[in-house]
Amino acid sequence: MTDVVAALFHDQNKFMICQRPATKARALLWEFVGGKVEKGETPQAALERECREELDVQIEVGSLFCEVTHEYPDITIRLCVYHARIVQGPPKLLEHADLRWITPNEIDRYSFCPADMDILNKIKTDFSANSY
Repeated sequence: MTDVVAALFHDQNKFMICQRPATKARALLWEFVGGKVEKGETPQAALERECREELDVQIEVGSLFCEVTHEYPDITIRLCVYHARIVQGPPKLLEHADLRWITPNEIDRYSFCPADMDILNKIKTDFSANSY
């Protein structure tokens, strides 16, 4: 099992999604920014590093939003999604093909990585309950 972390950046009723590059597994599907936790790294430190590497931003990692386990044909992941806030720098596309801020009502317009489906359903529920 591979530990993966991701950031849930939200601003009022919108949240950030990124499109995977065409050259990687699950090419051009949408996801939350993040990546694998390296050996000896805390999940929070991994998320800070991944956001620097992928978006050139400094972040503040908040509480755990949710955790899911998903089995792809090539890898099984435990994905922990954290609330996060950008504290320095506008996001730059250093790795992803695109970046968008969307509302929960727009989720169905995008093709997401399968591991993200439970997370997206939780966002739909939580946003409609005005928990942000």
